[in-house]
Amino acid sequence: MSALTDRLSTRLVGVDVARCLALLGMMATHVLEPIDASGELTRIQSIAGGRSAALFAVLAGVSLALMTGRQEPVRGQVLVSRSLGLAARAVLIALLGLVLGSLGTNIAIILTYYGVLFLGAIPFLGLRARWLWLLGAVWVVLGPVVSQVVRPMLPLRQFESPEPSQLVEPARLLAELLFTGYYPAVPWLAYVLIGMAIGRIDLRNRTVVSMLWSGGLVLSLSATWLSGRLTRLPSVAGELLRTYPGVDIDAALTAMSHGLYGQTPVDGGWQWLLVVAPHATTPFDLAQTIGSSMFVIGACQMIALWLPERWRVGMAVLFGAGTMTLTLYTLHVVMMTGAVWPPETPETYVVHVLVVLSIGALVTAWGRPGPLEWLVGRPAAWLRRTEPDRRPASG
Repeated sequence: MSALTDRLSTRLVGVDVARCLALLGMMATHVLEPIDASGELTRIQSIAGGRSAALFAVLAGVSLALMTGRQEPVRGQVLVSRSLGLAARAVLIALLGLVLGSLGTNIAIILTYYGVLFLGAIPFLGLRARWLWLLGAVWVVLGPVVSQVVRPMLPLRQFESPEPSQLVEPARLLAELLFTGYYPAVPWLAYVLIGMAIGRIDLRNRTVVSMLWSGGLVLSLSATWLSGRLTRLPSVAGELLRTYPGVDIDAALTAMSHGLYGQTPVDGGWQWLLVVAPHATTPFDLAQTIGSSMFVIGACQMIALWLPERWRVGMAVLFGAGTMTLTLYTLHVVMMTGAVWPPETPETYVVHVLVVLSIGALVTAWGRPGPLEWLVGRPAAWLRRTEPDRRPASG
């Protein structure tokens, strides 16, 4: 127990727990039925739909900050080294995403977009928390507006997930990754920037963490409430109902809550930017899901800080899947293919959960990284050996 405690003492256990919850939430949206017998969203879909993927992206930004100096960004040659290492990691993750996209599952694979987000975040690695908060807030508005202007000029999305066959049309693939795909990198960069800001604050300070989860809760509820009020204005509702003829605005908003698959209608007016719905990628949707992500990260970290050391170690092992989400997400996708047990039915969600939690707990107790985490981290590990100023690289 002492050796395990020593290994975990440098980690932010609450952040690992949040990663685990993001993974479990994404798995739930993939495996479980989103609609119940009455045609309403299921409870788990109403909670995890859109939010789990957003949490995954925000936590990517947290990881970037932890790997590049935490509260004090690395500078000079160290920053160059870390940037090159992250670029190599991004390319490897993106390639893995392309491979998974070719497996024929019903999942919109996030990893290729994830790699593009890593590359897009590299120019901002040297910024401190205050500038990242400001830039992230600006991007919440600017990213969707740019997307709204650019998307009508781009070809329609071709695939649910990027896959190797799209490499023969690089311009179309790039358009999907940046604007028209399920997780469009240009507006989604807001998630990563806010995540980097979170990683740059003192996540071992209880007051700071309390401000994080409470601020996130207020932001999420406020964005949802304000969007609800604005979308019911006659001038806004009229535009939205062009896409949902024959129903009232409440029915239309309910239909939107089932998901918008990455963006609002290409031919929609500016009124669509006021909508909150899973994967709508509007300013209000980004604000709501960023707020919920801040709440989850802050609440998990607050619990970890308040727990006695023995219980914190147990928490770290139980949710150890959060230390190897790349490996376990990949395993989950492979398990969703027709050739691999278990069959793709809602009842197998428990199997997916038990598999990822068991493997995560065993690997964490063993003190090793996940195999894919180890693989994509090799270039960065090699580059760190060339750094003149050695600093902690992960949390």
